Amino acid sequence: MTGTGGTAARFAGTKRMEIGMRFGALVLAGALPFALAACGQSETATTAEANDATAANEVASANDSAPVAASGAQGFVNTVAASDRFEIETSKLVPSSAASAQVMDFAKQLIAAHTASTAKLKAIVAKDPSGIVIDDQLSTAQQATLEDMKSKKGYIFDAAYLAALAHGHDQTLTKLKNYAASGDNPALKEFAAGLIPTVSEHLEKARTLTGKIGPHAQ
Repeated sequence: MTGTGGTAARFAGTKRMEIGMRFGALVLAGALPFALAACGQSETATTAEANDATAANEVASANDSAPVAASGAQGFVNTVAASDRFEIETSKLVPSSAASAQVMDFAKQLIAAHTASTAKLKAIVAKDPSGIVIDDQLSTAQQATLEDMKSKKGYIFDAAYLAALAHGHDQTLTKLKNYAASGDNPALKEFAAGLIPTVSEHLEKARTLTGKIGPHAQ
């Protein structure tokens, strides 16, 4: 009896172990997909964070390398110098491109006026102790307009030229008025105030001539 009972007990124990092992395997198999999913989510989150960090670094790098626009007196000088250069360069195209005699006469006036303006600006800057320098580099928009006008002829050129003059003088006039009112350099403030009447006159003439050009203009 004892041998038989012991055998039965060992058999029952073995069965329990098998059942336990099978149950453990089932639990592990069921948990594995969730563990893998969690791992995948963790890797995805880590990758996303790395991508965000990379993008932030790229933006910071781009901002660091971007040119900083000059402000105050230096910014004003650069704006006026570039405006003068733009008006002179576009006006030099007139003799070989324009159709209107009035436009040709106006271009001559502009070249003379803006050449004088640049000379006066250079004289002021030369005496300024703050280290201001003249940078007359054209803006991207000014350069694009200048290049575009090089391909135009006749009354089409006249219209484009006068439109550019009106737009440019309007912007310059606003900057002159603002600096004359609240500029940080007394000599340049006086220069700005003195230039306002001339620029205003050029603006009005550009607008007036716009209605007088073309083969059927009155």
